[in-house]
Parts: sequence; C-alpha cells; structure tokens
Amino acid sequence: MRRICVFCGSSFGNDPVYRRTARALGVLLAERNIELVYGGGNVGLMGEVANAALEHHGHVIGVIPRALADRELAHTGLPDLRIVSSMHERKALMADLADAFIALPGGLGTLEEFCEILTWAQLGFHAKPCGLVSIGDYFKPLMTFLEQTVAAGFLRPEHLDMVFVEDNASALLARFDAYRAPECDKWITRDQT
Repeated sequence: MRRICVFCGSSFGNDPVYRRTARALGVLLAERNIELVYGGGNVGLMGEVANAALEHHGHVIGVIPRALADRELAHTGLPDLRIVSSMHERKALMADLADAFIALPGGLGTLEEFCEILTWAQLGFHAKPCGLVSIGDYFKPLMTFLEQTVAAGFLRPEHLDMVFVEDNASALLARFDAYRAPECDKWITRDQT
C-alpha cells in the first residue's frame, strides 16, 4: 500500500483524544512510508494528521478546491498541494491517488466522503479497503444504521463487511493488508455515473 486517503474533521471536536489519534495516524503513515492523501486543509484534524506526517518526514498530498484555498484554509506547507475546481473533482482525485481509505471522526463532510467512496466500492468501481477509526465508539451509530440497512434489505451483508472498524489505526492497517474485495455485480461502470 503506497498511499492512504484520510477523511476527517476540519475542526478538532471536543475531546482531545481525536487530535491525539489524528497525530498518531500521521506518524504511523510516515513511519510505514505510506503517503497521506487528504483534503489539503490546515485546520482541525485535517491539519493535525498532515502536520504529524510531515514532522516525521512523511509525504503528504493535499487536494483542495479553489474556493476553500482562497479562504486561506489550504495547508501552504505541503510539498504537494493540488488545487482543483470543485468538491467533486477533489473527491475523484483523492480516490484515484489512494490505495485505501480511512475515516477519523468528523462531521457531514467526512461522512459524505466516506459514504461515497464506500458506495463506489459496493458498485465495484474500486477494490480498495475502507475503514473507520472509531475512537470511543464514535462510529457505532453509523454501523448500527448500516446494520439496519442490511436487515431492511437495502444493503447486502458482504457490502457491510467491506467496512473495517477498529479503535486504532495500527489494527486497521493490519486488516487492510489482508483485504480482498468481494466479488460483486457491476450495474454500471464508473464512466457512466
């Protein structure tokens, strides 16, 4: 695994453990020589994971829309900052660059990005592992909801099994190493979306 995309909050949240976990992930990626791909911001958990990776000589690729960069939210200390025209272009480029995806705690943007990339996996557009670092059961309500979608017949169990949940990034990376995507029917190709 050469690059991992991390989705996370543009704020710190109200528990210092979120910030510590973001830093620990940045350090872990740098130590394992795995490049970080993320949303390119200098704020919140986004900035924290990037700064930790950089401080430990990791390579970081930031991808940020022009509208956010113009608000001075772009991390100007990155060796590779890519400014794109839209949020859609941002997500597509991050997906193309990454070999796996991790979500740390965050809000609507984090949830939306993770759910979209998971949907692409469900449709067979990519076969890359997707995981959640669920600090203090942060993502437990999401997993409960997804279990409900399986029970209600809207999600196949094998697609729910594509979501790895761990309380630390080391355990998540170990699961990524053994990941094999489920075989699924492709209803459409990515180009048709």
